[in-house]
Amino acid sequence: MTQVTEHRCNVGYAVMRLIRAYEIDTIFGIPGTHNLEFYRHLDKLGIHCVTTRHEQGAGYGADGWSQRTGKPGVVITTSGPGLLNVLSAVGTSFAESRPLLVLAPGVSRGEGFADNGTLHETKDQLAAAAAIAGPSTRAESLNEALEAVHTAFAAFAAGRPRPHYLEIPLDLLEEEISASEAEAIAARTFPAVALPAVDDLDRAATMLAVASKPVILAGGGATGAQEDLTVLAERLSAPVATTINGKGALSETHPLSLGSDLRFASARKAVESSDVLLVAGSKVGVSELWEAGLNPAGAVIRIDVEESQLDKNLTADIALLGRVEAVLPELLKRLDTESPAKPWLDVRVVRDQINREAVDLAPAEMALAQRLAAVIPEDAVVAGDSSQITYYGMTTAVKHSGPKRFLYTPAYATLGYGLPAAIGAKIADPERPVVCVLGDGALMFALQEFQTAADQQANVVVVCVDNGGYEEIKQNEADRGIAPTGVVLGQPDWKMLIEAFGGTSFGLTDEKDLESTMKQALAATGLVLVHVPMDLFR
Repeated sequence: MTQVTEHRCNVGYAVMRLIRAYEIDTIFGIPGTHNLEFYRHLDKLGIHCVTTRHEQGAGYGADGWSQRTGKPGVVITTSGPGLLNVLSAVGTSFAESRPLLVLAPGVSRGEGFADNGTLHETKDQLAAAAAIAGPSTRAESLNEALEAVHTAFAAFAAGRPRPHYLEIPLDLLEEEISASEAEAIAARTFPAVALPAVDDLDRAATMLAVASKPVILAGGGATGAQEDLTVLAERLSAPVATTINGKGALSETHPLSLGSDLRFASARKAVESSDVLLVAGSKVGVSELWEAGLNPAGAVIRIDVEESQLDKNLTADIALLGRVEAVLPELLKRLDTESPAKPWLDVRVVRDQINREAVDLAPAEMALAQRLAAVIPEDAVVAGDSSQITYYGMTTAVKHSGPKRFLYTPAYATLGYGLPAAIGAKIADPERPVVCVLGDGALMFALQEFQTAADQQANVVVVCVDNGGYEEIKQNEADRGIAPTGVVLGQPDWKMLIEAFGGTSFGLTDEKDLESTMKQALAATGLVLVHVPMDLFR
Protein backbone atom coordinates (compact mmCIF):
# COMPACT_ATOMS: atom_id res chain seq x y z
CA MET A 1 0.00 0.00 0.00
CA THR A 2 1.34 3.43 -0.95
CA GLN A 3 1.86 5.68 2.03
CA VAL A 4 1.14 9.35 1.37
CA THR A 5 3.41 11.65 3.30
CA GLU A 6 2.29 14.90 4.80
CA HIS A 7 2.93 18.21 3.07
CA ARG A 8 6.41 19.61 3.59
CA CYS A 9 6.98 23.33 3.47
CA ASN A 10 10.41 23.33 1.86
CA VAL A 11 12.32 25.15 -0.87
CA GLY A 12 10.92 22.79 -3.49
CA TYR A 13 7.44 23.88 -2.45
CA ALA A 14 8.41 27.56 -2.50
CA VAL A 15 9.74 27.35 -6.06
CA MET A 16 6.74 25.45 -7.38
CA ARG A 17 4.34 27.74 -5.52
CA LEU A 18 5.93 30.74 -7.22
CA ILE A 19 5.73 29.10 -10.65
CA ARG A 20 2.04 28.39 -10.00
CA ALA A 21 1.60 32.04 -9.00
CA TYR A 22 2.79 32.91 -12.51
CA GLU A 23 -0.25 30.97 -13.81
CA ILE A 24 1.60 27.84 -14.90
CA ASP A 25 -0.79 24.94 -14.36
CA THR A 26 1.02 22.24 -16.36
CA ILE A 27 4.59 20.96 -16.21
CA PHE A 28 6.41 18.39 -18.31
CA GLY A 29 9.15 16.07 -17.17
CA ILE A 30 10.10 12.74 -15.63
CA PRO A 31 10.23 12.09 -11.87
CA GLY A 32 13.62 10.89 -10.67
CA THR A 33 15.42 10.07 -7.46
CA HIS A 34 16.75 13.59 -6.98
CA ASN A 35 13.83 15.79 -8.11
CA LEU A 36 11.00 14.43 -5.98
CA GLU A 37 10.81 17.52 -3.78
CA PHE A 38 9.61 19.38 -6.85
CA TYR A 39 7.06 16.69 -7.63
CA ARG A 40 5.80 16.30 -4.07
CA HIS A 41 3.85 19.56 -4.29
CA LEU A 42 2.26 19.43 -7.73
CA ASP A 43 -1.11 18.01 -6.69
CA LYS A 44 -1.44 20.42 -3.77
CA LEU A 45 -0.71 23.35 -6.07
CA GLY A 46 -3.11 22.23 -8.80
CA ILE A 47 -0.37 21.66 -11.35
CA HIS A 48 -1.02 19.00 -13.98
CA CYS A 49 1.95 16.69 -14.37
CA VAL A 50 2.73 15.36 -17.88
CA THR A 51 5.23 12.52 -17.70
CA THR A 52 6.82 11.97 -21.08
CA ARG A 53 8.91 8.92 -21.93
CA HIS A 54 12.08 10.89 -22.64
CA GLU A 55 13.20 14.29 -21.38
CA GLN A 56 13.64 15.54 -24.95
CA GLY A 57 9.93 14.85 -25.42
CA ALA A 58 9.24 16.80 -22.23
CA GLY A 59 10.99 19.84 -23.68
CA TYR A 60 9.15 19.63 -26.98
CA GLY A 61 5.83 18.90 -25.28
CA ALA A 62 6.34 22.01 -23.17
CA ASP A 63 7.07 23.98 -26.34
CA GLY A 64 3.84 22.88 -28.02
CA TRP A 65 1.90 23.65 -24.82
CA SER A 66 3.57 27.06 -24.60
CA GLN A 67 2.74 28.03 -28.17
CA ARG A 68 -0.93 27.28 -27.65
CA THR A 69 -1.27 28.90 -24.20
CA GLY A 70 1.04 31.87 -24.69
CA LYS A 71 2.69 30.98 -21.37
CA PRO A 72 6.25 29.75 -20.81
CA GLY A 73 6.79 26.02 -20.88
CA VAL A 74 8.20 24.46 -17.70
CA VAL A 75 10.19 21.22 -17.53
CA ILE A 76 11.44 19.36 -14.46
CA THR A 77 14.33 16.98 -14.98
CA THR A 78 16.45 15.00 -12.61
CA SER A 79 20.16 15.67 -12.23
CA GLY A 80 22.80 14.46 -14.68
CA PRO A 81 21.27 12.37 -17.47
CA GLY A 82 17.79 13.88 -17.13
CA LEU A 83 19.13 17.38 -17.65
CA LEU A 84 21.46 16.37 -20.46
CA ASN A 85 18.58 14.59 -22.24
CA VAL A 86 16.52 17.79 -22.38
CA LEU A 87 19.29 19.98 -23.77
CA SER A 88 18.29 19.41 -27.40
CA ALA A 89 14.92 20.96 -26.58
CA VAL A 90 16.70 23.78 -24.75
CA GLY A 91 18.77 24.38 -27.88
CA THR A 92 15.58 24.50 -29.90
CA SER A 93 14.06 27.04 -27.53
CA PHE A 94 17.17 29.21 -27.83
CA ALA A 95 17.36 29.04 -31.64
CA GLU A 96 13.64 29.63 -32.16
CA SER A 97 13.25 32.30 -29.41
CA ARG A 98 10.69 30.45 -27.31
CA PRO A 99 10.10 30.73 -23.56
CA LEU A 100 11.17 27.70 -21.52
CA LEU A 101 12.13 27.22 -17.87
CA VAL A 102 14.03 24.06 -16.95
CA LEU A 103 14.37 23.05 -13.30
CA ALA A 104 16.85 20.45 -12.11
CA PRO A 105 18.42 19.42 -8.82
CA GLY A 106 22.19 19.60 -8.45
CA VAL A 107 24.74 18.20 -6.05
CA SER A 108 24.49 19.51 -2.51
CA ARG A 109 26.26 22.72 -1.61
CA GLY A 110 29.97 22.26 -1.06
CA GLU A 111 30.01 18.87 -2.77
CA GLY A 112 31.05 19.85 -6.34
CA PHE A 113 32.36 17.30 -8.81
CA ALA A 114 34.38 14.75 -6.88
CA ASP A 115 34.61 11.95 -9.46
CA ASN A 116 33.73 9.40 -6.79
CA GLY A 117 30.93 7.63 -8.61
CA THR A 118 27.85 9.10 -6.94
CA LEU A 119 24.46 8.64 -8.60
CA HIS A 120 24.00 10.81 -11.72
CA GLU A 121 27.42 12.37 -11.20
CA THR A 122 28.22 14.91 -13.90
CA LYS A 123 31.39 16.92 -14.32
CA ASP A 124 29.62 20.30 -14.41
CA GLN A 125 25.93 20.20 -15.28
CA LEU A 126 25.51 23.94 -14.74
CA ALA A 127 28.17 24.63 -17.35
CA ALA A 128 26.56 22.11 -19.69
CA ALA A 129 23.19 23.87 -19.40
CA ALA A 130 24.71 27.34 -19.60
CA ALA A 131 26.42 26.42 -22.87
CA ILE A 132 23.01 25.80 -24.47
CA ALA A 133 20.46 27.85 -22.51
CA GLY A 134 20.15 31.55 -21.88
CA PRO A 135 20.46 32.68 -18.25
CA SER A 136 21.53 29.73 -16.09
CA THR A 137 21.62 29.87 -12.31
CA ARG A 138 22.69 27.57 -9.49
CA ALA A 139 20.87 28.87 -6.44
CA GLU A 140 22.66 28.86 -3.11
CA SER A 141 19.68 30.00 -1.03
CA LEU A 142 15.90 30.24 -1.08
CA ASN A 143 16.05 33.88 -2.10
CA GLU A 144 18.41 33.12 -5.00
CA ALA A 145 16.10 30.38 -6.22
CA LEU A 146 13.04 32.64 -6.10
CA GLU A 147 14.90 35.52 -7.74
CA ALA A 148 15.92 33.24 -10.59
CA VAL A 149 12.26 32.36 -11.18
CA HIS A 150 11.25 36.05 -11.06
CA THR A 151 14.07 36.89 -13.48
CA ALA A 152 12.91 34.23 -15.91
CA PHE A 153 9.30 35.39 -15.91
CA ALA A 154 10.36 39.03 -16.20
CA ALA A 155 12.32 38.12 -19.32
CA PHE A 156 9.41 36.11 -20.69
CA ALA A 157 7.08 39.08 -20.13
CA ALA A 158 9.23 41.83 -21.58
CA GLY A 159 12.26 40.46 -23.39
CA ARG A 160 13.21 38.14 -26.20
CA PRO A 161 12.00 34.63 -25.27
CA ARG A 162 14.93 32.37 -24.38
CA PRO A 163 15.32 29.22 -22.28
CA HIS A 164 16.24 29.73 -18.62
CA TYR A 165 17.84 27.06 -16.44
CA LEU A 166 17.58 26.88 -12.64
CA GLU A 167 19.61 24.37 -10.65
CA ILE A 168 18.83 23.85 -6.98
CA PRO A 169 21.29 21.86 -4.83
CA LEU A 170 19.75 18.76 -3.28
CA ASP A 171 20.22 19.94 0.29
CA LEU A 172 18.64 23.31 -0.52
CA LEU A 173 15.74 21.70 -2.39
CA GLU A 174 14.84 19.74 0.75
CA GLU A 175 15.51 22.59 3.19
CA GLU A 176 12.43 23.41 5.25
CA ILE A 177 11.05 26.93 5.39
CA SER A 178 8.40 28.48 7.59
CA ALA A 179 4.77 28.63 6.60
CA SER A 180 4.91 32.42 6.80
CA GLU A 181 7.81 32.50 4.32
CA ALA A 182 5.82 30.32 1.94
CA GLU A 183 2.68 32.41 2.23
CA ALA A 184 4.61 35.56 1.38
CA ILE A 185 5.71 34.20 -1.99
CA ALA A 186 3.91 35.91 -4.86
CA ALA A 187 4.33 36.71 -8.53
CA ARG A 188 5.49 40.17 -9.54
CA THR A 189 4.01 42.62 -11.97
CA PHE A 190 6.58 43.73 -14.50
CA PRO A 191 6.72 47.16 -16.12
CA ALA A 192 6.07 47.47 -19.81
CA VAL A 193 9.07 47.65 -22.12
CA ALA A 194 10.02 51.24 -22.88
CA LEU A 195 8.91 52.55 -26.26
CA PRO A 196 11.36 53.80 -28.88
CA ALA A 197 12.25 57.48 -28.98
CA VAL A 198 9.44 59.72 -30.21
CA ASP A 199 11.61 61.12 -33.00
CA ASP A 200 12.34 57.62 -34.29
CA LEU A 201 8.65 56.71 -34.23
CA ASP A 202 7.80 59.92 -36.09
CA ARG A 203 10.48 59.28 -38.73
CA ALA A 204 9.34 55.69 -39.22
CA ALA A 205 5.69 56.67 -39.57
CA THR A 206 6.56 59.41 -42.08
CA MET A 207 8.68 56.99 -44.10
CA LEU A 208 5.85 54.47 -44.22
CA ALA A 209 3.26 57.11 -45.08
CA VAL A 210 5.13 58.31 -48.17
CA ALA A 211 6.24 54.87 -49.33
CA SER A 212 4.96 53.84 -52.75
CA LYS A 213 6.05 50.20 -52.43
CA PRO A 214 5.86 49.28 -48.75
CA VAL A 215 6.30 45.67 -47.60
CA ILE A 216 6.06 44.17 -44.12
CA LEU A 217 8.14 41.18 -43.05
CA ALA A 218 6.73 39.69 -39.84
CA GLY A 219 8.63 37.20 -37.71
CA GLY A 220 7.92 35.25 -34.55
CA GLY A 221 8.11 38.47 -32.55
CA ALA A 222 5.04 39.79 -34.38
CA THR A 223 2.66 36.96 -33.54
CA GLY A 224 1.20 38.85 -30.57
CA ALA A 225 0.23 41.81 -32.74
CA GLN A 226 -2.07 40.27 -35.35
CA GLU A 227 -4.83 42.87 -35.11
CA ASP A 228 -2.54 45.92 -35.38
CA LEU A 229 -0.42 44.25 -38.04
CA THR A 230 -3.55 43.68 -40.12
CA VAL A 231 -4.70 47.29 -39.71
CA LEU A 232 -1.25 48.59 -40.65
CA ALA A 233 -1.00 46.37 -43.71
CA GLU A 234 -4.44 47.41 -44.91
CA ARG A 235 -3.82 51.10 -44.30
CA LEU A 236 -0.60 50.98 -46.32
CA SER A 237 -1.77 48.33 -48.80
CA ALA A 238 1.49 46.65 -47.87
CA PRO A 239 1.99 42.99 -48.78
CA VAL A 240 3.03 40.92 -45.76
CA ALA A 241 5.54 38.10 -45.87
CA THR A 242 6.21 36.12 -42.73
CA THR A 243 8.89 33.81 -41.48
CA ILE A 244 7.73 30.30 -40.61
CA ASN A 245 7.76 31.17 -36.91
CA GLY A 246 5.68 34.22 -37.82
CA LYS A 247 3.22 32.16 -39.86
CA GLY A 248 -0.33 33.44 -39.31
CA ALA A 249 0.74 36.81 -37.86
CA LEU A 250 -1.39 38.06 -40.75
CA SER A 251 -4.08 35.61 -41.78
CA GLU A 252 -2.77 33.68 -44.75
CA THR A 253 -6.18 33.97 -46.37
CA HIS A 254 -5.85 37.77 -46.33
CA PRO A 255 -5.44 39.30 -49.81
CA LEU A 256 -2.20 40.99 -48.70
CA SER A 257 -0.58 37.80 -47.40
CA LEU A 258 2.48 36.50 -49.23
CA GLY A 259 2.64 33.52 -46.87
CA SER A 260 5.67 32.09 -45.10
CA ASP A 261 7.79 31.30 -48.15
CA LEU A 262 10.87 33.50 -48.04
CA ARG A 263 12.94 30.59 -49.35
CA PHE A 264 11.41 31.11 -52.80
CA ALA A 265 12.72 33.67 -55.28
CA SER A 266 9.25 35.11 -55.98
CA ALA A 267 8.69 35.95 -52.31
CA ARG A 268 12.17 37.41 -51.89
CA LYS A 269 11.79 39.49 -55.06
CA ALA A 270 8.54 40.98 -53.76
CA VAL A 271 10.18 41.84 -50.44
CA GLU A 272 13.33 43.21 -52.05
CA SER A 273 11.31 45.38 -54.47
CA SER A 274 10.04 47.49 -51.59
CA ASP A 275 11.01 51.12 -51.23
CA VAL A 276 10.33 50.75 -47.49
CA LEU A 277 10.60 47.39 -45.76
CA LEU A 278 9.25 47.11 -42.22
CA VAL A 279 10.79 44.10 -40.45
CA ALA A 280 8.77 43.29 -37.33
CA GLY A 281 10.24 40.83 -34.85
CA SER A 282 12.57 38.82 -37.07
CA LYS A 283 16.33 38.31 -37.35
CA VAL A 284 15.88 37.48 -41.07
CA GLY A 285 17.77 34.25 -40.58
CA VAL A 286 19.50 32.25 -43.27
CA SER A 287 17.43 29.19 -42.33
CA GLU A 288 14.32 31.03 -43.54
CA LEU A 289 15.91 32.27 -46.77
CA TRP A 290 17.84 29.12 -47.70
CA GLU A 291 20.54 31.52 -48.89
CA ALA A 292 22.48 34.43 -47.46
CA GLY A 293 20.69 37.68 -46.91
CA LEU A 294 17.96 39.94 -48.24
CA ASN A 295 18.88 42.94 -50.39
CA PRO A 296 15.94 45.37 -50.34
CA ALA A 297 16.05 48.19 -52.83
CA GLY A 298 14.81 50.82 -50.40
CA ALA A 299 14.96 51.79 -46.74
CA VAL A 300 14.60 49.35 -43.86
CA ILE A 301 12.71 49.93 -40.61
CA ARG A 302 13.19 47.29 -37.94
CA ILE A 303 11.26 46.61 -34.74
CA ASP A 304 12.75 44.22 -32.21
CA VAL A 305 12.68 43.73 -28.47
CA GLU A 306 16.41 42.93 -28.41
CA GLU A 307 18.84 45.66 -29.42
CA SER A 308 21.39 43.25 -30.87
CA GLN A 309 18.81 42.06 -33.41
CA LEU A 310 18.07 45.47 -34.89
CA ASP A 311 20.94 45.20 -37.37
CA LYS A 312 21.27 41.40 -37.46
CA ASN A 313 21.55 40.12 -41.05
CA LEU A 314 20.00 43.35 -42.40
CA THR A 315 21.03 46.90 -41.49
CA ALA A 316 18.23 49.18 -40.32
CA ASP A 317 17.83 52.76 -41.50
CA ILE A 318 15.49 53.29 -38.56
CA ALA A 319 15.73 50.96 -35.54
CA LEU A 320 12.79 50.78 -33.14
CA LEU A 321 13.63 48.97 -29.90
CA GLY A 322 10.54 47.49 -28.28
CA ARG A 323 7.93 44.77 -28.46
CA VAL A 324 6.11 44.67 -31.77
CA GLU A 325 2.70 44.67 -30.09
CA ALA A 326 3.62 47.90 -28.28
CA VAL A 327 5.33 49.67 -31.19
CA LEU A 328 2.73 49.06 -33.93
CA PRO A 329 -0.04 51.02 -32.15
CA GLU A 330 2.37 53.97 -31.87
CA LEU A 331 3.02 53.84 -35.60
CA LEU A 332 -0.69 53.61 -36.34
CA LYS A 333 -1.36 56.73 -34.24
CA ARG A 334 1.05 58.61 -36.44
CA LEU A 335 -0.35 57.38 -39.74
CA ASP A 336 -3.25 59.72 -40.38
CA THR A 337 -4.19 58.15 -43.70
CA GLU A 338 -7.95 57.96 -43.82
CA SER A 339 -8.18 55.52 -46.70
CA PRO A 340 -5.87 52.71 -47.77
CA ALA A 341 -3.18 53.40 -50.31
CA LYS A 342 -3.53 51.90 -53.75
CA PRO A 343 -2.11 48.39 -54.07
CA TRP A 344 1.24 48.37 -55.84
CA LEU A 345 1.71 44.61 -56.08
CA ASP A 346 -0.62 41.90 -57.36
CA VAL A 347 -0.24 39.56 -54.42
CA ARG A 348 -2.26 36.78 -56.07
CA VAL A 349 0.20 36.65 -58.94
CA VAL A 350 3.14 36.38 -56.53
CA ARG A 351 1.41 33.65 -54.55
CA ASP A 352 0.83 31.70 -57.75
CA GLN A 353 4.51 32.10 -58.63
CA ILE A 354 5.52 30.89 -55.16
CA ASN A 355 3.28 27.86 -55.52
CA ARG A 356 4.79 27.01 -58.90
CA GLU A 357 8.29 27.26 -57.42
CA ALA A 358 7.27 24.95 -54.58
CA VAL A 359 5.84 22.39 -57.00
CA ASP A 360 8.91 22.58 -59.23
CA LEU A 361 11.21 22.04 -56.24
CA ALA A 362 9.36 19.06 -54.77
CA PRO A 363 6.42 17.95 -56.93
CA ALA A 364 5.56 14.79 -55.00
CA GLU A 365 5.77 16.40 -51.56
CA MET A 366 3.71 19.39 -52.68
CA ALA A 367 1.07 17.18 -54.30
CA LEU A 368 0.66 15.29 -51.05
CA ALA A 369 0.85 18.39 -48.85
CA GLN A 370 -1.78 20.26 -50.84
CA ARG A 371 -4.18 17.37 -50.58
CA LEU A 372 -3.54 17.00 -46.86
CA ALA A 373 -3.99 20.73 -46.30
CA ALA A 374 -7.31 20.65 -48.15
CA VAL A 375 -8.79 18.07 -45.78
CA ILE A 376 -7.22 19.15 -42.46
CA PRO A 377 -9.64 21.52 -40.65
CA GLU A 378 -8.73 25.18 -41.11
CA ASP A 379 -8.59 25.78 -37.37
CA ALA A 380 -6.34 22.80 -36.65
CA VAL A 381 -2.91 22.96 -35.07
CA VAL A 382 -0.46 21.37 -37.52
CA ALA A 383 2.83 20.07 -36.15
CA GLY A 384 5.77 19.20 -38.35
CA ASP A 385 9.32 17.99 -38.02
CA SER A 386 12.60 18.32 -39.88
CA SER A 387 11.10 16.19 -42.65
CA GLN A 388 10.79 16.75 -46.38
CA ILE A 389 7.00 16.67 -46.17
CA THR A 390 7.21 19.61 -43.76
CA TYR A 391 9.77 21.94 -45.29
CA TYR A 392 9.06 21.03 -48.94
CA GLY A 393 5.31 20.87 -48.59
CA MET A 394 3.29 21.70 -45.49
CA THR A 395 4.90 25.07 -44.74
CA THR A 396 3.59 26.30 -48.09
CA ALA A 397 0.39 24.28 -48.47
CA VAL A 398 -1.08 24.91 -45.01
CA LYS A 399 -2.73 28.31 -44.67
CA HIS A 400 -3.40 29.54 -41.14
CA SER A 401 -5.62 32.43 -40.15
CA GLY A 402 -3.92 32.86 -36.78
CA PRO A 403 -0.44 32.52 -35.25
CA LYS A 404 1.17 29.74 -33.23
CA ARG A 405 -0.77 27.02 -35.03
CA PHE A 406 2.07 25.69 -37.14
CA LEU A 407 4.53 23.96 -34.81
CA TYR A 408 7.97 23.56 -36.34
CA THR A 409 11.65 24.38 -35.77
CA PRO A 410 13.00 26.00 -38.96
CA ALA A 411 16.29 27.15 -37.42
CA TYR A 412 17.30 24.33 -35.07
CA ALA A 413 15.76 21.76 -37.41
CA THR A 414 15.94 18.78 -35.10
CA LEU A 415 14.31 15.40 -35.59
CA GLY A 416 11.91 14.20 -32.91
CA TYR A 417 10.08 17.49 -32.35
CA GLY A 418 6.73 17.00 -34.07
CA LEU A 419 5.00 14.26 -32.06
CA PRO A 420 5.69 15.56 -28.52
CA ALA A 421 4.96 19.15 -29.62
CA ALA A 422 1.60 18.00 -31.00
CA ILE A 423 0.80 16.24 -27.71
CA GLY A 424 1.68 19.37 -25.74
CA ALA A 425 -0.51 21.48 -28.01
CA LYS A 426 -3.44 19.11 -27.56
CA ILE A 427 -3.10 19.19 -23.77
CA ALA A 428 -3.13 22.98 -23.92
CA ASP A 429 -5.96 23.29 -26.45
CA PRO A 430 -8.04 20.11 -26.19
CA GLU A 431 -11.00 21.30 -28.25
CA ARG A 432 -8.91 22.14 -31.32
CA PRO A 433 -7.94 19.42 -33.84
CA VAL A 434 -4.22 18.61 -33.76
CA VAL A 435 -2.56 16.91 -36.73
CA CYS A 436 1.11 15.96 -36.85
CA VAL A 437 2.54 15.42 -40.34
CA LEU A 438 6.11 14.13 -40.46
CA GLY A 439 8.47 11.64 -42.03
CA ASP A 440 9.19 8.13 -40.81
CA GLY A 441 12.76 9.09 -39.85
CA ALA A 442 11.52 11.91 -37.60
CA LEU A 443 8.78 9.81 -36.05
CA MET A 444 11.26 7.08 -35.12
CA PHE A 445 13.03 9.62 -32.89
CA ALA A 446 9.99 9.90 -30.64
CA LEU A 447 7.97 6.68 -30.83
CA GLN A 448 7.95 6.38 -27.05
CA GLU A 449 5.77 9.48 -26.84
CA PHE A 450 2.87 7.54 -28.33
CA GLN A 451 2.48 6.25 -24.78
CA THR A 452 2.45 9.81 -23.47
CA ALA A 453 -0.41 10.59 -25.85
CA ALA A 454 -2.26 7.49 -24.65
CA ASP A 455 -1.66 8.36 -20.97
CA GLN A 456 -2.91 11.91 -21.52
CA GLN A 457 -5.87 10.73 -23.61
CA ALA A 458 -4.71 13.16 -26.29
CA ASN A 459 -6.66 12.87 -29.52
CA VAL A 460 -3.82 13.45 -31.97
CA VAL A 461 -3.77 12.39 -35.63
CA VAL A 462 -0.24 11.47 -36.73
CA VAL A 463 0.39 11.26 -40.48
CA CYS A 464 3.60 9.31 -41.09
CA VAL A 465 4.89 10.01 -44.58
CA ASP A 466 7.16 7.07 -45.19
CA ASN A 467 10.07 7.48 -47.61
CA GLY A 468 12.06 4.59 -46.19
CA GLY A 469 14.59 6.38 -44.05
CA TYR A 470 16.55 9.60 -44.46
CA GLU A 471 15.66 10.58 -48.02
CA GLU A 472 17.10 14.10 -47.83
CA ILE A 473 20.48 12.83 -46.63
CA LYS A 474 20.38 10.09 -49.25
CA GLN A 475 20.08 12.83 -51.88
CA ASN A 476 22.85 14.84 -50.21
CA GLU A 477 25.09 11.78 -50.46
CA ALA A 478 24.20 11.30 -54.12
CA ASP A 479 25.02 14.96 -54.83
CA ARG A 480 28.50 14.34 -53.40
CA GLY A 481 29.00 11.10 -55.27
CA ILE A 482 28.53 8.98 -52.15
CA ALA A 483 26.67 5.69 -52.40
CA PRO A 484 23.64 5.45 -50.04
CA THR A 485 25.22 4.87 -46.65
CA GLY A 486 23.22 4.61 -43.42
CA VAL A 487 20.12 6.21 -44.92
CA VAL A 488 17.95 3.35 -46.24
CA LEU A 489 16.34 2.03 -43.10
CA GLY A 490 14.03 -0.72 -41.98
CA GLN A 491 10.45 -0.06 -40.90
CA PRO A 492 8.28 -1.46 -38.13
CA ASP A 493 4.84 -2.90 -38.72
CA TRP A 494 3.12 0.45 -38.29
CA LYS A 495 -0.33 -1.04 -37.73
CA MET A 496 0.87 -3.35 -34.98
CA LEU A 497 2.96 -0.58 -33.48
CA ILE A 498 0.19 1.96 -33.01
CA GLU A 499 -2.27 -0.67 -31.86
CA ALA A 500 0.24 -1.72 -29.20
CA PHE A 501 -0.18 1.80 -27.76
CA GLY A 502 -3.96 1.49 -27.89
CA GLY A 503 -4.26 3.64 -30.99
CA THR A 504 -6.08 3.29 -34.30
CA SER A 505 -4.26 2.60 -37.57
CA PHE A 506 -5.10 3.69 -41.11
CA GLY A 507 -2.83 2.46 -43.88
CA LEU A 508 -2.97 4.09 -47.31
CA THR A 509 -2.48 1.69 -50.22
CA ASP A 510 -3.90 3.81 -53.05
CA GLU A 511 -3.29 7.55 -53.40
CA LYS A 512 -6.90 8.02 -54.52
CA ASP A 513 -8.03 7.11 -51.01
CA LEU A 514 -6.07 9.84 -49.23
CA GLU A 515 -8.93 12.23 -48.58
CA SER A 516 -11.39 9.56 -47.46
CA THR A 517 -8.77 7.98 -45.21
CA MET A 518 -7.92 11.31 -43.62
CA LYS A 519 -11.58 12.07 -42.99
CA GLN A 520 -11.93 8.75 -41.18
CA ALA A 521 -8.80 9.44 -39.16
CA LEU A 522 -9.96 12.93 -38.20
CA ALA A 523 -13.32 11.53 -37.07
CA ALA A 524 -11.68 8.86 -34.90
CA THR A 525 -10.95 9.36 -31.20
CA GLY A 526 -7.77 8.81 -29.26
CA LEU A 527 -4.36 8.30 -30.79
CA VAL A 528 -4.51 7.82 -34.57
CA LEU A 529 -1.77 6.93 -37.05
CA VAL A 530 -2.13 7.31 -40.82
CA HIS A 531 0.68 5.59 -42.70
CA VAL A 532 1.30 7.16 -46.12
CA PRO A 533 3.95 5.59 -48.39
CA MET A 534 5.60 8.47 -50.23
CA ASP A 535 6.09 6.31 -53.32
CA LEU A 536 2.33 6.51 -53.94
CA PHE A 537 2.78 10.18 -54.89
CA ARG A 538 5.92 9.99 -57.04
